[in-house]
Amino acid sequence: MRKNRLGSSELIVGEIGLGCMSLGTEEKGAISLIHEALEQGINLLDTADLYDAGVNEELVGKALKGRRADAVIATKVGNRRIPGQEGWVWDPSKEYIKSAVKDSLRRLGTDYIDLYQLHGGTLDDPIDETIEAFEELKHEGWIRCYGISSIRPNVIREYANRSGIVSVLTQYSILDRRPEEEVLPLLAEKGISVIARGPVAKGILTDRAEEKAEKGYLDYAKNELLELTEQLKSRLDSRRDLSHTAIRYALSHPAVACVIPGASSKDQLLRNAAAADANPLTPQEIQDIQAISRANRYEQHR
Repeated sequence: MRKNRLGSSELIVGEIGLGCMSLGTEEKGAISLIHEALEQGINLLDTADLYDAGVNEELVGKALKGRRADAVIATKVGNRRIPGQEGWVWDPSKEYIKSAVKDSLRRLGTDYIDLYQLHGGTLDDPIDETIEAFEELKHEGWIRCYGISSIRPNVIREYANRSGIVSVLTQYSILDRRPEEEVLPLLAEKGISVIARGPVAKGILTDRAEEKAEKGYLDYAKNELLELTEQLKSRLDSRRDLSHTAIRYALSHPAVACVIPGASSKDQLLRNAAAADANPLTPQEIQDIQAISRANRYEQHR
């Protein structure tokens, strides 16, 4: 599998990672999937303290026991659980970030996090204070690098200009081309890597399109999604699986270092990993994809 550097950091990641949110909470199955991912050359494991109230981090930690050096652990912070209350509240304060990292380290069973990411954010946040927290954690050795997970162009722009982030985790796919106009060029210019989530758009860009497209996707209706997937199959390399076409599209932009499709079964994981061996898209194929899909834009997410 091709390896890429995350931004200006020393972190080297396979171009296909694993979004751990869909692993589930059954320990044996989740650990088995992570081990299979490692065997396939997948080394970026993306989790968050939010997923299954911390259980996801615990499963990643158990899977990496004795294999810590094989993985690049990316986790997230900012969503805070208040004892006695349901749900989470948003807290990007320095005090909370510096306390939450200790809980993530404990659950992950490690003494350092490779990539610590702010899990959201708005322009109303105390951004300088948040940056200061990450910089201190890096200086103290608890984290190696930091980034943000966001789909808000204005927030991404602030962190790209004011902080030492090495990556931005954001949704990007054939069906969600919103980052192409505002986000990807900026990050490419700044030398900040993109980690693309949702490359197969909740399974719509797979052989399960009929089932997965039922509720639509962004501004696409079901019938539009089915028509688009049929066009993708007919106009592009017929030897390439549709999901591989989708993954290769996200990877075709020079700002993207890694995609993190989720997997809840071994079959899904192996299909995702096999995209590493699929032929890259040709310039003509990229043009064809862009001609039959929408160059949608960010409207409300600012």
